Amino acid sequence: MASASTNGEMPKGNMWDLDQKLDQPMDEVAGRIRSMYREKKSSSLVILQLAFQSLGVAFGDLGTSPLYVFYNTFPHGLKHEDDVVGALSLIIYSLTFIALLKYVVVVLRANDNGQGGTFALYSLLCRHANIKTIANQHHTDEELTTYSRWTFEEHSLAGKVKCWLESYAINKNAILFLVLIGTCMMIGDGILTPAISVLSAAGGIKLDHPKISNDVVILVAVVILVGLFGLQHYGIDRVSWLFATIVFLWFIIIGSIGAFNIWKYDSSVLKAFSPVFIFHFLKRGPHSWASLGGIMLSITGIEALFADLCHFPVLAIQLAFTLLVFPCLLLAYSGQAAYIMKNPGHVADAFYRSIPEIVYWPVFIVATAAAIIASQATISATFSIIKQAVALGCFPRVKIVHTSKKFLGQIYIPSINWVLMVLCIAVTAVFKNKTQIGLAYGTAVVIDMMVTTLLMILIMLMVWRSNWILVFTFASLSLTVELTYFSSVILKVDQGGWVPLVVAVTLLIIMYVWHYGTMKRYEFEKHSKVSVAWILGLGPSLGLVRVPGIGFVYTELASGVPHIFSHLITNLPAIHSVVLFVCVKFLPVYTVPVEERVLVRRIGPKNFHMFRCIVRYGYKDLHKKDDDFEMMLFDSISIFVRLESKMDYSDSDEFSLDMEQQNTSKSITLNTTEDVESFTADSIVEITDSSILDSVDQYNNNVKAMTSHNGEEDELAFLNRCRDAGVVHILGNTTTKARRDSGFLKRVAIDYIYAFLRKICTENIAMLHVPHESTLKVGQVFYV
Repeated sequence: MASASTNGEMPKGNMWDLDQKLDQPMDEVAGRIRSMYREKKSSSLVILQLAFQSLGVAFGDLGTSPLYVFYNTFPHGLKHEDDVVGALSLIIYSLTFIALLKYVVVVLRANDNGQGGTFALYSLLCRHANIKTIANQHHTDEELTTYSRWTFEEHSLAGKVKCWLESYAINKNAILFLVLIGTCMMIGDGILTPAISVLSAAGGIKLDHPKISNDVVILVAVVILVGLFGLQHYGIDRVSWLFATIVFLWFIIIGSIGAFNIWKYDSSVLKAFSPVFIFHFLKRGPHSWASLGGIMLSITGIEALFADLCHFPVLAIQLAFTLLVFPCLLLAYSGQAAYIMKNPGHVADAFYRSIPEIVYWPVFIVATAAAIIASQATISATFSIIKQAVALGCFPRVKIVHTSKKFLGQIYIPSINWVLMVLCIAVTAVFKNKTQIGLAYGTAVVIDMMVTTLLMILIMLMVWRSNWILVFTFASLSLTVELTYFSSVILKVDQGGWVPLVVAVTLLIIMYVWHYGTMKRYEFEKHSKVSVAWILGLGPSLGLVRVPGIGFVYTELASGVPHIFSHLITNLPAIHSVVLFVCVKFLPVYTVPVEERVLVRRIGPKNFHMFRCIVRYGYKDLHKKDDDFEMMLFDSISIFVRLESKMDYSDSDEFSLDMEQQNTSKSITLNTTEDVESFTADSIVEITDSSILDSVDQYNNNVKAMTSHNGEEDELAFLNRCRDAGVVHILGNTTTKARRDSGFLKRVAIDYIYAFLRKICTENIAMLHVPHESTLKVGQVFYV
């Protein structure tokens, strides 16, 4: 459980060599907790219950596709009667190969401990190869329980791929660029899915009342959309069962109507299960190829299903799809095809016209509700993927609100919500028909799917270590289908496909510039940091008046002293009696366990009263308003002082407290590094949550022979007095500018785009919930 290291001689060299010795990046701190993540086994009844609940979150988008697929496939009517069978055959095998085999069977297994989406795949890759471009990396992060990096044999296929990716910076940037493209397309889905789903459902009004104009239908759709986005801040936790019930009823309805139409109109459409009709359909001419864009809408929503994976176990979603969703969709499309075979003139509104008159209005109501739920699922997926992007430094900081106390994955992002609403209403009002929206939707979805396929190839090679034959089979089948669809939709960019491309380019510029600016700021701060040896050379008073109180100095550095601190003490004649350098960093893992979240070490001798605290989070973790971040930091220091004193008293290089002996599952790892020179001694400890304080007290009561030192009591009392005197949070209020000799593109990116994003994004103090009344900002200009 514990280890220690003692070096017998002072390192030779200049002050920076000494600094490296004095302020090592916490190699000793990152003790490994043995219990790895394991998905809790649930009973069959619980799995079935979760499978039912997943209907309302994961399958709404996929389930409402029958509303508009055939209309977008044949927007100008049928050219040939057999086109219906050929289109149906393509729909059947697209659902089979892409939805069922690729996503439900393969891609869902590539989740990052229950987290899905493009960034989840990226985080998996980052943990198995050194390809991440996230700032403030350190190899000790890999010792986290949730990191679990594997080793590779150098001459294996996985090892060769890993070496190739790590060898060139362009490979790392290319993968990041690919991930950002997939993310942008997923956000585009959040704009287009509500537009096409709600507009298609609202179109049912006109069928029963032909005199109603399209403007009225659009107005109804806009009202529904405004209501949908206006209710986002309430979350879906309270109505999850209602959503699941409505979507379950929807699938039963469309499956039943489909089976009825097959029996009533033309059962010969079932011959579409033969793939021969796909070949006959495609060879009939350019109009068949142009129809592919509408056919591929039958598999839209499958990417949102993967992004929403965090809410349910993989097995639950697999059961829901195979037992209910898949068969009901096949029946629904087959039933519509059977109706169109007998009524070729009704292809534009085949779904509503194929409904038996006696149940028309109940089905219309359920269809509208299902369209709203489908939109909700895509919006939730957009929120989730943006939160991941923010955590990994690829999107400007935005305010994130939890909407459920039970499920951390259910969040609401106000600014993104209103931007989505405005863009969604604009798309609905400008295009006014499902064809152009469908083309835009198809373009976004197929690009997103291709990105997932390319990332999955790397996942299968490096994470799963699959045989190359399996990888080749997966890649060839997926890319053959997706590139075929892409070749169709890309030819219609001018007819609506330009919308997701414009949205994607805009978002890509925002995300890449933000990531680039963040990296440059970190590099500048890293190279301009102050030597710890220089700070220690100032003496216990730091050459200033030490006033009562605690100063939390926030920095992105995990070692060294940030430049803002030297800037502060250069311009002010006083500093607080206790100084704590706080580094909050996000890692490419889904979560950092509470037991491994906070790392504390002392800087210099005890009479300096200077500490470093590193707080580590995963992209799933989030600061919540009810978290007292300030108290957590103070408790971490107090625990550190207590444990450090016990270690000193033990007269041993090694000291360990195993809390399992005290009937608790928490454990503490403590290490010590002593320098030969008597002016400094670094003690390092990994701090768990504040509940450990009670465990430590219990331990001290049970071990009466180990009494507290006066030094410990004096320092704890001193810390408490300083806290009572006041706490100040010191943050850098920096302005980033490009150097005068920078190129035009760099000046535009840094001086205008990045500066604008920094101005409108949420401030650090809001993200950390630091009170404004105890905040001190240090102004500074960074030239990059």
